[in-house]
Amino acid sequence: MKQLNRKLLRELLRMKSQMLAVAAVVACGISVFVSMSSVEYSLRTTRTTYYSDYRFADVFMQAKRAPVSMMERVRNIPGVAAVRSRIIADVTLDVPGLNEPASGRLVSIPDRERPVLNDLFLREGRYIEAGHPEEVIASETFMTANRLKLGDHVGAVINGRWKELVIVGKGLSPEYIYEVQPGAFFPDNRRFGVFWMSRDALESALNMTGAFNDLSLTLARGALEKDVIQRLDRMFRRYGSLGAYGRSEQLSDRFISDEIKQLGIQITILPAIFLAVAVFLLNIVLKRLVSTQRDQIAVMKAMGYTNEEVGLHYLGFAMVPVALGALAGTAIGAWLGLGLTKVYEDFYNFAELTYYFRFNEVALSVLLSAGAALVGALSAVSKAVSLPPAEAMRPEAPVVYRPGFLDRKKFQKKIPVSVRIIIRNLERRIWKAALSVLMIAFAVAILIAGRYSYDAVNHIMLIEFSEKHREDLTVIFNEPRPLSVQYNLASMEGVLEQEFYRDEPAKLIYGHRSRRQSITGLKTADGLKRLVDAQNRQIELPEEGILLTTTLAEVLGVTPGDTMTVEFLQGKRRTARVPVGGTIDELLGLSAYMRSDTLDRLTEDGNIVSAAYLRIDEDKSGQLFADFKELPGVAGTSMIKAMQESFEELIARSTTTSTVILTTFAGILAFAVVYNGARISLSERARELSSLRVLGLTRKEIAVILLGEQAILTVLAIPLGFLIGIGLSILLSLGLSSELYRMPVVFSSFNFIFALFVIVIVALFSGLLVLYRLNRLDLIGVLKTRE
Repeated sequence: MKQLNRKLLRELLRMKSQMLAVAAVVACGISVFVSMSSVEYSLRTTRTTYYSDYRFADVFMQAKRAPVSMMERVRNIPGVAAVRSRIIADVTLDVPGLNEPASGRLVSIPDRERPVLNDLFLREGRYIEAGHPEEVIASETFMTANRLKLGDHVGAVINGRWKELVIVGKGLSPEYIYEVQPGAFFPDNRRFGVFWMSRDALESALNMTGAFNDLSLTLARGALEKDVIQRLDRMFRRYGSLGAYGRSEQLSDRFISDEIKQLGIQITILPAIFLAVAVFLLNIVLKRLVSTQRDQIAVMKAMGYTNEEVGLHYLGFAMVPVALGALAGTAIGAWLGLGLTKVYEDFYNFAELTYYFRFNEVALSVLLSAGAALVGALSAVSKAVSLPPAEAMRPEAPVVYRPGFLDRKKFQKKIPVSVRIIIRNLERRIWKAALSVLMIAFAVAILIAGRYSYDAVNHIMLIEFSEKHREDLTVIFNEPRPLSVQYNLASMEGVLEQEFYRDEPAKLIYGHRSRRQSITGLKTADGLKRLVDAQNRQIELPEEGILLTTTLAEVLGVTPGDTMTVEFLQGKRRTARVPVGGTIDELLGLSAYMRSDTLDRLTEDGNIVSAAYLRIDEDKSGQLFADFKELPGVAGTSMIKAMQESFEELIARSTTTSTVILTTFAGILAFAVVYNGARISLSERARELSSLRVLGLTRKEIAVILLGEQAILTVLAIPLGFLIGIGLSILLSLGLSSELYRMPVVFSSFNFIFALFVIVIVALFSGLLVLYRLNRLDLIGVLKTRE
């Protein structure tokens, strides 16, 4: 076998460019699989460890005001392992260096540090000290965004009274891995932060002595979450409970869980495409090799080499590039995985996001690649093994030639010879040409699908920030206010337009299905907040009944015309039968809308409002913001433009990274297919092209014949790649969508232009390399008769 190994090495060196192209495709597939799977495992493992170490709760509940004496009854519920009561309040903040008012969530913690549910990770500084009610621990993201340091002061309006808070620590909690303002979907770390404060200080400030408004608990092994939730709802109904819910409905956990799910989907799609292309490339390379080495196969068999030895020899041509690709892909995958993990640190707030590199994932990817290589090499190797020595000594039977479509007399004088030769060759190898077109199309599709998420997010931002929300500022009241509050806001200098809405927590029930869901009461669907669907179409509020988002209607199993039960969870807690007046296909979250007068009538609580949308005079915004920082009764504010800028900054970093990676990999894929196709065509047709050269055709005409074929394949592949890319994007849209957000199927013209530009550049570069080899073609050597 030593002689065969030397022959294998010699042939691999001679075909090094083709084999390196195959190895590059394999490396891309393995690196994508290894990086994505390692990031998915890292996020999942880090989340599990973080939740365990800092005792993240299983069930949550908010109430208006419940006595601490209820805690003993909660502990006695079967299945409850541990419980913690807290006081939580949303307040307006005056942050040094920030002109606009910020919003903060104050969360009570024990005066002395001890293990509790939803515990704190202290990144820097110290824990609060008893007897110092002004001390707080601020969330790391808020401090970083505002460049705050330990010892800095932040002003807050707590229960109508101004208070100076002193930051003594920088912390994180598993409860706020994805830190957004209540009711929002996009983070604005500069204008919203979480602060952990002494329980005694919050009790005193909010007049909550001996009471709590937030409950968290963990479940014992084997406990049924649904049973515990039902008991909590019955127990705390009289105390203004808004309904208990499990971890799966906790906003931060839902975001990180959806991200992990999406990574799991992406692990399967891209590597499958690269491995399919590797199978194709190995198949055509080895088939060409066997056809040109028929005489060598005959000599090897005549010298006594067995079929197994010959088969293993040619199988080595598949295994060597796969081995090289596996080594390179593993190294690149580990590097990419580490880089992508750092990108996720910008979105999610872990105490430590640990990157885990697992060799079992490498082993799996190598096994898949080796299997793909075996599939690609199988037909060529079986052909080499099955050739009898006497048959192999004879040259391969020529292709049965027949006139092509352009060889008819009516075309012969109109169509140049070079064009007729190109078309004739494609017609005679129609399946090979079709597969080449498909493989190039896959590269185009990866470019389209790779930028699809960028287009989808841009569309979401366009709808949410430009079409749906036209206000400048949202003011959220700390409790429902009478409609007369409009006069107070209207009197503030700088307020140009105001629009109020009501958020009423409720439980929607239809048959055996139910959902906790706030109902938003609006006066009109075309005010500062417009009701528009995913295609930016205006949707009107029904005269009577409720308008549900499409996803919420699917969750409840209702259609327009059905009548559902609505249990209101605050105030008089009335129950009403409400018809479903229609649905709206919104992109973010689950929502339910009603006319405000209808909602007021059903609740029988009078005309009350929860918040206001404001359009303001920018020239007078400075004084207006200063007034809001000290305005009592305000739980928080949010600015739509600031939220948009913050989100765009985060998205820009992540999309740039993913676009560069996928563009590079798609370019490698296209180069491997185009270059290998041209090289193999040159090898197969070297004698033909040399004969034409001797007969008088110029180098340019020969190049047109050879490269024109690849150009036609590339041109045919581009529209097919667009279609496959659209199909892949639709699959990604279905896989990446969740209850929190739906990925719209939208594409920008730049997406297709970008894909076209990349493929054309890659095709031109491949053509130049082949042209270089064509110009070095040895006419005499090629034209020698092979005996």
